[in-house]
Amino acid sequence: MAFEFFQSLGGSESKLDIPAMGLQLMLRLPHDVSGGALTVLETVNAPGFGPPLHRHPETEVFRVLEGRYLYEVDGRRFHAAVGDVVSVPGGTAHTFTNVSDTPSSQLVLMLPAMDAAKFFDGLGKLMAAGRPDMATLNTYGAPWGVEFLGPPIHEGS
Repeated sequence: MAFEFFQSLGGSESKLDIPAMGLQLMLRLPHDVSGGALTVLETVNAPGFGPPLHRHPETEVFRVLEGRYLYEVDGRRFHAAVGDVVSVPGGTAHTFTNVSDTPSSQLVLMLPAMDAAKFFDGLGKLMAAGRPDMATLNTYGAPWGVEFLGPPIHEGS
C-alpha cells in the first residue's frame, strides 16, 4: 500500500451547503484518496437540525468539535458534547440533532469509505424544493445502501 498525503489548500476541499437540512459539509479526506477504506467529513449543523433516522452499511464515528447533540442510536437516546465520540456500527439505525442555540460541528469518519461528496450533493439537490417524503428519500438512498426510517429527532419528542 502506497503512502498518500492529501493536503487541503486554502479551503479547496469539497464544501456543500444543504439549507433544507441545516447542513454545511466539508470533505476532509475523499473516498478515493484512502483507496476506499475511509472518508473523513467535517459537518456544521444549524440549531435544531439533523438528518432523518437512517441506516447504511458504513460504520460512522462522530467526534463533537463544537456544541451539543441529541443522538439516537439503535433506539437509545443520549447527549454528546465537545470532545465526545460516538461510534455507530454499520447497519445500525441512527440520527442526531444539534440541540445548541448556535451551530455545532462534528468530525465524521465513514468506514469503509463512501463517495460522500456525490451522495450529499445529490441529496441537497433533491431537498432544494423542500423535504421530500420517505418514499422519495428511500428511492434516492437505495443505490447507496441508505435506508431512511423516520424523521429527524428533537429534544422532548
